[in-house]
Amino acid sequence: MAKIVCVLYDDPIDGYPKSYARDDLPKIDHYAGGQTLPTPKAIDFKPGALLGSVSGELGLRKFLESGGHTLVVTSDKDGPDSALERELGDADIVISQPFWPAYLTAERIAKAPKLKLALTAGIGSDHVDLQAAIERGITVAEVTYCNSISVAEHVVMMILGLVRNYLPSYEWVLKGGWNIADCVARSYDLEAMEVGTVAAGRIGLAVLRRLKPFDVKLHYTDRHRLPEATEKELNLTWHPTVEGMVKVCDVVTINCPLHPETEHMFNDALLAKMKRGAYIVNTARGKICDRDAIVRALESGQIAGYAGDVWFPQPAPKDHPWRTMPHHGMTPHISGTSLSAQARYAAGVREILECWFEGRPIRDEYLIVDGGKLAGTGAHSYSAGDATGGSEEAARFKATAA
Repeated sequence: MAKIVCVLYDDPIDGYPKSYARDDLPKIDHYAGGQTLPTPKAIDFKPGALLGSVSGELGLRKFLESGGHTLVVTSDKDGPDSALERELGDADIVISQPFWPAYLTAERIAKAPKLKLALTAGIGSDHVDLQAAIERGITVAEVTYCNSISVAEHVVMMILGLVRNYLPSYEWVLKGGWNIADCVARSYDLEAMEVGTVAAGRIGLAVLRRLKPFDVKLHYTDRHRLPEATEKELNLTWHPTVEGMVKVCDVVTINCPLHPETEHMFNDALLAKMKRGAYIVNTARGKICDRDAIVRALESGQIAGYAGDVWFPQPAPKDHPWRTMPHHGMTPHISGTSLSAQARYAAGVREILECWFEGRPIRDEYLIVDGGKLAGTGAHSYSAGDATGGSEEAARFKATAA
């Protein structure tokens, strides 16, 4: 029997919901490209419920305990005295989230001799030291595509929010004002702007598709160039480098994974190459942008706005400068954990666990590391590096769009 440690974010401050704004979710059975949604044998939750918080437990307790397994659910994940640290020693499986990451460093993996599966409830495995997982023979899996469209919708919302100066205008309403000039002094139309994405994987491509009806000029950069038919369909301009793309863009959306080549990619030097007054939206990972360089660019007017829902560290401390920098539209890391997305990633976690316990193969698209090597989606998105070290910052992997 297995011990499963599940690290989830805290319940709402006013308690776990007793009712919800909507009674159900729209039904979908596949993603763009034909991949089916998660297909567990059963679920023990109602889609549309809050599953990603501690009390939601990803809907797993009945399933796991009926199989004789032990489930420990906590939000206490940081520091040597945290619940995660205490429970790791005899854990067989650790489940975490990108939104509330339990960083499985090489040091933590070394303290977990029984650990065999690191499972992400969502997309993105950069909180796991993949090289340490390879060396230990630990399987790393995530629920690929479960919330890609959720994030893409969030990106479009944030682009419009920045360009149309939505949040400051809304604040005038809260203040009881009718300050039209103040609202529109930084408001523009998105129409005819040049918009580019750093990486055009599932999320980046979904963003491009959703922006096409706005009559914008679309650009992208990615190690894997899209098919010619897709470029023609969306009238895309491909750029071989990020530097070449950002020079022409009014809006840049970041949709690539975090790895050594992308860490602090958006630094002072790159920001200086952007159009003055451009906007940046980052729903990928906070460390892709140099924290203080973003603040400086906003304060100087080099960029007109910055929005995103990814920070470093997470959760962000109260004094994080992105909370108070001018012209921002930051949110906590929520883009991929809508109630709609939670139904999919909870079902995906259940599917992966069913496969694991029954000795059946896990879908290739869910695998990042398996059998002591990169596998499935991981083999496409990552390539082994030659650096050493055990921290999350170690230069162990190069990646492209997830």
